[in-house]
Formats: sequence, structure tokens, C-alpha cells
Amino acid sequence: MKKLLSKIWLLAVLALAGCHELPPPLFGDDDDDVPPVQRKVLIEEFTGVTCVICPSGSAHIEELIEIHGEDLIPIAIHSGGFSDPFPESVYDFRTEDGTNILNFVGVTLGYPSAVINRTLFEDEFDLQLGKSQWAGFIAEELKKTPKVKLTIDHAYDEQSRQLEVEIDIEVLETITEESVRLSLAITENNLVDWQRTPDGDIDNYVHKHTLREMVTPYDGSLISEELTAGEVISKTFSISLSDDYVAENCSLVAFVNLAGERKDVLQVEQSKIVK
Repeated sequence: MKKLLSKIWLLAVLALAGCHELPPPLFGDDDDDVPPVQRKVLIEEFTGVTCVICPSGSAHIEELIEIHGEDLIPIAIHSGGFSDPFPESVYDFRTEDGTNILNFVGVTLGYPSAVINRTLFEDEFDLQLGKSQWAGFIAEELKKTPKVKLTIDHAYDEQSRQLEVEIDIEVLETITEESVRLSLAITENNLVDWQRTPDGDIDNYVHKHTLREMVTPYDGSLISEELTAGEVISKTFSISLSDDYVAENCSLVAFVNLAGERKDVLQVEQSKIVK
């Protein structure tokens, strides 16, 4: 339609203006109007229920989500020295996957701490970043052109709690790195339980984006197919959702990541289990 309108406009101007120089057309080519695939950013927050200053980091992540919306995808991982539950805790948020991820990306030297796209940024000596650094590095990552596009399609049966997931990986730019993997996590929001805060230990703290489990191995499942531009690779998963999870509060987080010397996340996507 835009091309047709442009041609009509051009003919009208030619009729009126003869051989005079023409201004640029009002409508561009259809291809110019197609937006590129949006880069999204994974932020993995390392936290614990007995970490008194961790709630400030979690609050800052919520502020960053307000700014970036769906382009910023968080996972809160309870692991490390402050992650032991209280005797009164309803949940034990610790997971073996969370411990393995912490060891994989490197143990933090202080809290609040997070890893952004598992990227080693210039002038940094490790992947763990302090709260004051998050906003700048997130903005930096969002400017990058993604090498892959991820699409999550899933069906959830409320009666059986069976979850069928298909993830399509569309390769936008040929990837030559070794050990490229697909990771799939389940997170849960709005878990109310104990948390240590500057105002004391409280029993009604709302824990958000909490890692419940990895569907894949903690460092992802190896993508054995050739990652040539234009290829679309599909992976399927069949999951029995734990009775301990509130499905309406759970999300699938899928990301393509490296697992060699570099551990960068190439792209990430999120989808609520119950939409």
C-alpha cells in the first residue's frame, strides 16, 4: 500500500512540475519500516534471605525494569553465604542449579551483585557487578545487534500441570564460537517469605523473579546444529510443573549463551506460563 501511494504521489508531482527537481518521496520502501530484532538483556541477581542489603539491589532492579520494560529480563538466584533460610522460612530458595551457576560465572565479593548478560566488560576483572554499575552496562548491552532471535511457544495443562515448550532459534548472524548453548529456566514471582532488611527480619517480604529450576543443565544444552545466518533451529521440552509452584506467577526464561572461556548471553526471551 505504501509503495502504491508513493507511486501515485510521484506521478502527480511529475504532471505538475514537469522536469523540475523532485523532493524526496513521502513514503519509504516497505523494508525500511521493518524494525530490527530488539536486543534484550539478562540480569542475574545473586541474593539471599539473610543478606540485609540485598533488598536494595532487588528494588533497583525493579526500577530498571520500569525503565526498560520487557527488554530487561531478571533472574534472582539465591546462592552463597547469605542464602540459608531462616528456621521459620516457608521456602528454601536455594537450588543446586543456582549454586552451579554462581560457581560458573564466579563468586561475588560483595552484595548487592549481579551479572549482566554474563559479559566481561572492558576494565572489569570478573563478571560480577555492583549495583551502581548495572544501569550503564544494561544500556550498553541494549545497543548491540542480536545474533539470534528467540521465540517461545508453549502449552500448559492446568489439570495435569504438564508444560510443553518449543523454542525457535532464528540465526540472524553466523555464529562461529564454540560451545553455544540454549538455557531454559523457570522463575516464580511474588513469593512471600522471610527476609532480613535494614529494618529487621520481616516475614512478608515479596521475593520476585526467583529461580525455581533449570530445565536444561545449569550451563545450557549444547546446540549441535550449524549456526548459519538464516537457519531456524527448534528445540522442544516436556516439563511436569512442580506442585510447589504457583503457575500463574511463573515464567519461562530462555537464552542462548556461550559456555567456553567467554560466557556471553547472545539473546534472551521470557514468557509467562499462564498468559
